[in-house]
This record gives sequence, C-alpha cells and structure tokens, in this order.
Amino acid sequence: MKIAVVGASGMAGSRIVAEAVSRGHHVTAVFRRTAPESPHPDVDVVRGDVTDVRHMSAVFEGVDAVVGATRPAPGAEDTVAATITALLDAAAGTRVLVVGGAGPLRSPSGGLVIDDPAFVPPAWRTIASASLSQLQACEAHAGDWVYLSPPAMLEPGIRTGAYRRGTKTIVTAEDGSSGISAEDLAVAVVDELENPGQDRHFTVGY
Repeated sequence: MKIAVVGASGMAGSRIVAEAVSRGHHVTAVFRRTAPESPHPDVDVVRGDVTDVRHMSAVFEGVDAVVGATRPAPGAEDTVAATITALLDAAAGTRVLVVGGAGPLRSPSGGLVIDDPAFVPPAWRTIASASLSQLQACEAHAGDWVYLSPPAMLEPGIRTGAYRRGTKTIVTAEDGSSGISAEDLAVAVVDELENPGQDRHFTVGY
C-alpha cells in the first residue's frame, strides 16, 4: 500500500511510519515544520500544513490511505475540528484513519470517558474535550473515514503485537486500567489499513 501519515513527527505518527514500512508499505511522511531527510528508501518525506487543502490534495494524490495523527499544541485545542475537516477535504474520497482521543468513548461506569475522572483527570479535560469536537467533525463529513480512539493512557513502550479491539466503550484491563504502548497502537492502525473493519469508530487496549 501507499500510505500518507500526517503528523509523522509525533509519538503515534512516527511509530505508525515505522510499523507500515516494516510491513513493506510505502509511506509519505508529512511534517508540519522543516522535514528531515528520509530515514528509509520506502519513506518520502514532505513538508505540509494540513489546513492547506490544495497542497495536501497534491500530497495525497495516488495514495491508498491517509493516517491523521496530528495533535494540537497546548492552547490550540479549539482548532481540531477545522483541522480534521481540512484533512478530510484534502483526502477527497481516499480512506482516512484518524488517530483521535479517548474522550468520546463510553465509560464502564456509564456516560462518557471525558466525564469519568478515573480516566480523565482535570488536567486532561481540555484535550479530551477536543477529541469530542474532532469526532463530531468527522461525523459531519461525507468522506471515507474511520476514527480510532486510543485508551486512556498512550505512552512509548514496546511492540508486543498484541492488543484487544473494542468499539465505542473504552477497553480496560482486569485491574481497571486502560492503556497501550504507542508501538502497539501503530500495529492496530496498520492492521486496520490492511484489513478494514466494519466500525467507523473503534478503540484498542490491553
């Protein structure tokens, strides 16, 4: 496959690039700022602002799928809806997998994760709220998209290749925790690109 990864410098994006290349896919890695030299012959590195729809449309030309792994800078959380709408506009019918947030998931205790302090402490509420706006923007768009909500904790770790997949309820371990390594999230992303599921909104976790 030819896959474009927007937000390729981030924790999730960089690992998605590595996972895709390790499986033999060709990746266009999109960086918002000055792009580094390509780390691999199967990686094309380009600079691009996702809100520049005309430029990004050209970047996406010929790709089989787009991964949106962008994250707003602190204080810019109110830009996520416009950003994802621009990305979907630029993709113009190409399948887009959005790596979003856990906020819109259902909590085992009822209600949404964003309203459950067991998963979203007050310090995280602003970014969790942004993920609600992001998903709503996707739902309002006619494009071909799928939204992946990570679990409550997403951190660098090791690649085990194992995870559990859920739909709209957060995935938790026996001890009630909810997490996954960024490496295994990348596994789930590329699995979805290779073998698309039926759910437009799904989640993963250990």
